[in-house]
Amino acid sequence: MLKTTANSFMVAAGILIATSTLLPSCVDAHCDTLNGPVVTAAKTALEKGDVAPVLKWVKPAGEAEIKAAFKKVMSVRAAGGEAKELADRWFFETLVRVHRAGEGAPYTGLKDEPVEPIIQMADEALDSGKIDALIVKLNQYAAEKIKDLFAKARAARKNENKSVGAGRESVEAYVIYVHYLEGLHMAIMGSGSHGGHGSGHEGGESGHEE
Repeated sequence: MLKTTANSFMVAAGILIATSTLLPSCVDAHCDTLNGPVVTAAKTALEKGDVAPVLKWVKPAGEAEIKAAFKKVMSVRAAGGEAKELADRWFFETLVRVHRAGEGAPYTGLKDEPVEPIIQMADEALDSGKIDALIVKLNQYAAEKIKDLFAKARAARKNENKSVGAGRESVEAYVIYVHYLEGLHMAIMGSGSHGGHGSGHEGGESGHEE
């Protein structure tokens, strides 16, 4: 049972890594959104009047800029009203920009959009200390996704000799299927980097039955 749970955890971890390396922009949005952890930390810092909660989100090279920005914002927001709102927004944007720069990733603006459900579940798992529900959800998606790609590749292969066009469709389905599994396997066996960012679709798992 313990071994099965550990294997499931590795699969789920691989899926999360793969979603941040195979496809563009889920994790990006997580960091860049007003509902994400970076801006949440910024709001806490501003309310407390203490820059410390946000410094963990920037590299040492960006710390001086954030401290200077925080000092300016605290002075401006004391005026209240629109000045406070504009100052807060500027600080959020500055913090996210410096955070992204520290990862070697571009800043594309602050987004007012909901966090992807799977990312929200990941955060909730960390808050609660319970990972099982997240693993079940990821494994469920993994099985469905891989079976779908497998079915499409099998169906296309049955008709691949009927015409050149059908052959090309078969090759395309095969490439998508194999590359998807290859990417997931590499992610599970290797390690992920948040700096490259990306994601978008949920990932699959490399070891499910087809």
